[in-house]
Amino acid sequence: MELEKIKLKHNSPEWLEFRKTGIGGSDAAAILGLSPFKTNVQVWEEKVGIKEPDDISDKPQVEYGRHAEDLLVKLFALDYPRYKVKVDKQTVYKRNFMFASLDGELTDKETGENGIYEGKTTEIYNHNAMDKWNKQIPDYYYTQILHYLIVTGKQFAICKAQIKTMGSNNEIELITRHYIFNREDVLEDLKYLYLKEKEFWSYVENKKRPPLLLPNLDKQ
Repeated sequence: MELEKIKLKHNSPEWLEFRKTGIGGSDAAAILGLSPFKTNVQVWEEKVGIKEPDDISDKPQVEYGRHAEDLLVKLFALDYPRYKVKVDKQTVYKRNFMFASLDGELTDKETGENGIYEGKTTEIYNHNAMDKWNKQIPDYYYTQILHYLIVTGKQFAICKAQIKTMGSNNEIELITRHYIFNREDVLEDLKYLYLKEKEFWSYVENKKRPPLLLPNLDKQ
């Protein structure tokens, strides 16, 4: 499957229409039944044109993440000079029925390997939610990372997470964590996700509604 580079302005009308032509990173968790935000059937309805995706661009958390994004990637570049960081919000990568719009691209100056930068912001105010970020990231973000590795073919990914929580003195506390994923360590997960996305896309092409998958709410 040949990798294409398509020039599109993120969140433009052309971009929103393009999203119907394939599976993006934010769709991956729902396709597996792992998303607390959307079901696989809702994604299917969007892809076949039965319904339009909800516009969440004006939600405070989304607006905050959008404004923080450029600052966080600059901090990453300062803190990790080992990596050359490239940000290109006009390029979408497409491989067959899968596409990826990246927060950033990395080059390891020591090894020459190419990688993905993904930035996340979240607000957490209970211990159970914080546990999902201890030495790991939530499944619905992990599948997004896997999706990007499949599409781009890059060797590694680094997720920078800024977690906003309440400190012991009842003041806002910011926790920053970095998570590294090497392709060779997640090969089985990459294969599993690809096959599941391929199966889902066949439902879209045939306009056949897939069986509903629901997340295990105990793990959200």
